[in-house]
Amino acid sequence: MYYYLPEPPYFLIVIGLFVALTSGAAFEATLRQRVQEWSKNRSTRYLAEIQGIPLALPFLGMAVGICLFLDGGLEAFFLPAWLSYGLSISLTLFIGSLVWSQLRALLVQLERGGSKAIDLDALE
Repeated sequence: MYYYLPEPPYFLIVIGLFVALTSGAAFEATLRQRVQEWSKNRSTRYLAEIQGIPLALPFLGMAVGICLFLDGGLEAFFLPAWLSYGLSISLTLFIGSLVWSQLRALLVQLERGGSKAIDLDALE
């Protein structure tokens, strides 16, 4: 028994990549703007507000785009739709939660030690 895919899901791959890239650009711009505003004020309350809706919305957009891209890629390799959706959703949720927790830890470290706390060039 062969699994026949009438047409590969190229549209799903392209849309997922487009959504992920545009949301990633919005996420980067929002994060850069918020951190620059924080560096002028140095308020701990403001740094806690960075993780709110304005930053979470582009992050969720990136996650949805990555999920669609993964799903389309898995379906292109002849996996059934239910399996590819299940794998892509679980991978996206797992990796997205890891990235969000790492971002949260990085912002806490930035709050405690300023920009010198995350200066990677000083390690050499």
